[in-house]
Amino acid sequence: MFKVGEYVVYKRNVCSIKELKDINSKKYYILVPIDDKTLTISVPVDADKNLLRGIISKEESEKLIKSIPNIEVININDKLIENEYKKLISTGKLEDLVKIIKTTYNRNYERISNKKKIGEKDDNYFRKAENLLYNELSISLGKSYEDTKKYVIDKVKAIMDEKN
Repeated sequence: MFKVGEYVVYKRNVCSIKELKDINSKKYYILVPIDDKTLTISVPVDADKNLLRGIISKEESEKLIKSIPNIEVININDKLIENEYKKLISTGKLEDLVKIIKTTYNRNYERISNKKKIGEKDDNYFRKAENLLYNELSISLGKSYEDTKKYVIDKVKAIMDEKN
């Protein structure tokens, strides 16, 4: 059971547990998403484990960051790419968010290199995946969102430089 003040991931969003409440003789977590402090979400304490989970540990975050260079990009037909993005975002796995980020970044970089506009679909999924990933990592690593993003980018660059 989680405690008041802890951070959890509800569906895909990082939330803090504001309180435990009895509603109709059933216990509920009252969650506040870190992205929207005006919203509260009531989730039964005995909710499906796929809906509510703890934040990954600092060690798991560091392990994920080290694995980023080895996470494959999505190699699929353009017409099917959005369905793949949707599927990967819905898994709740941070590795799948990294896949989306790497794929959309590469696709947009290629477009820019060819003097084309970035793809709106790719840009939207890039932002969504980045937000979900860095929100959880920032809590896990005890850093701000921006500091976490810089930290991850710097670590990945250092790993890539070591390889080359």
